Amino acid sequence: MTRTRKPVGRIAFVGAGPGDPGLLTRRAHDALVDADQVVYDRGVPESLLDVVRAEARSDAQFTPAEGAPGDVAKILISAARSGQNAVHLVAGDPFGHDSVVKEVQAVARTAAHFEVVPGVGQAEGVATYAGVPLPGVRTAADVEDVSTLDFDALAAAVQRGSLALAVDAGDLAAIRDGLLAAGVDGTTDVGVTGDGTGETQYTTTSTVDSFVAAALGFTGRVVLTLGEGVGQRDKLSWWENRPLYGWKVLVPRTKEQAGVMSARLRAYGAIPCEVPTIAVEPPRTPAQMERAVKGLVDGRYAWVIFTSVNAVRAVWEKFAEHGLDARHFGGVKIACIGDATADAVRAFGIQPELIPSGEQSSEGLLAEFSPHDEVLDPVGRVLLPRADIATETLAAGLTERGWEVDDVTAYRTVRAAPPPAEIRDAIKSGGFDAVLFTSSSTVRNLVGIAGKPHTRTVVAVIGPKTAETATEFGLRVDVQPPHASVPDLVEALAGYAVELREKLAAMPAKQRRGSKVQGPTALRFR
Repeated sequence: MTRTRKPVGRIAFVGAGPGDPGLLTRRAHDALVDADQVVYDRGVPESLLDVVRAEARSDAQFTPAEGAPGDVAKILISAARSGQNAVHLVAGDPFGHDSVVKEVQAVARTAAHFEVVPGVGQAEGVATYAGVPLPGVRTAADVEDVSTLDFDALAAAVQRGSLALAVDAGDLAAIRDGLLAAGVDGTTDVGVTGDGTGETQYTTTSTVDSFVAAALGFTGRVVLTLGEGVGQRDKLSWWENRPLYGWKVLVPRTKEQAGVMSARLRAYGAIPCEVPTIAVEPPRTPAQMERAVKGLVDGRYAWVIFTSVNAVRAVWEKFAEHGLDARHFGGVKIACIGDATADAVRAFGIQPELIPSGEQSSEGLLAEFSPHDEVLDPVGRVLLPRADIATETLAAGLTERGWEVDDVTAYRTVRAAPPPAEIRDAIKSGGFDAVLFTSSSTVRNLVGIAGKPHTRTVVAVIGPKTAETATEFGLRVDVQPPHASVPDLVEALAGYAVELREKLAAMPAKQRRGSKVQGPTALRFR
């Protein structure tokens, strides 16, 4: 009789770094994605946990670490013995915590397979995000118990170079008293950073004498930096000085499309809030699309013109239903209204023949679309798959150029459900610093389900048609990029924020206080 060997699980002690999900190492990411059970410290930010949960196994269990190190070790060992992969996720670096070192020692006394995945230390990582270099002889530590600190050694570290400590905000007074008693000059520069590497990271600079009062209101874990590096923050502070840092930006798009824009906004420091205003649904009667797909395969069309990513997706979904692929587009030329739509086509292995080099709109595409020539174009028909509410500009322009147009409803856009009450109130009361509109329908639908944005909210639109609609609804258009694309729209908003900052910086202090310019950029100067 052959015995089935029981599977053996693994244990990983994983460093989450200082908080920014982007600072997880690849090995840490792999361990978390492969985990059956994740025990996490309460010091790990919820924003990082959200990212981990989204990429982890659907049946993975997440539980907070509670009890003594021995209790946590028992949970991990039990999971491994039952064949599961268990992870203890800790803030910073695993070996920066005495309690985690004790857990590793307990696991090492068993036969369990384990590994320790290092992470960026909280003190050093946040110091870098705060723009405080730690030159010379540096001391950086993630402090769990202030009573264990050797203040004489810390004072010597400040004299030789730089110091960074990750501590609880409630321990700042004890640290000040200990540093002063150890002989640290009360005028030594100090930086205190809260929500390190997070969306609302904030750093206050003062001196050893005054940093406790300067950090009033800070809660949870903070990072304290001392030494000559603090004085270089004005030039090196990059995280908090990104163009849209702290801006709350409303992203009214379809749920499927919001991700790309939100990622770009976060790269510039903004805090995006996605509010779906449009839901995409199949056409009520599929017969038109069925005939169109058959016509593509039979060579009925010379061109297919895609005006949106949704149109590309709708055609390929219909292709998939019939077992077709990119090879069945042979002989058909493809035009795309803009870069985003072209990228969607390329994702299916096809290179578009025409993308407007100037304005990415119906008018821009028509300006570069050749009239029909009976000799050069023996097939004179164009397929135009699009939304049910699309304007007639493109179809009419193609007809004027001698083309026969099959204007087909590929998908329907319907108004999404209203957002929660707190979002609606924030929209109408000025709780958002900016709103980005990517189509006329997003303008109409947002106003319809949530009301008009407040007059102090910066309004950015992707192109002229969207600008017209926004104006029709009584909105002031502040930002419009030269090219109609999501990257250019976000770039234009970031440039606008920089201009605001420069204007405000040039104003006298009294004039700044009376300025009508709103948002985080203005508040930094008040």
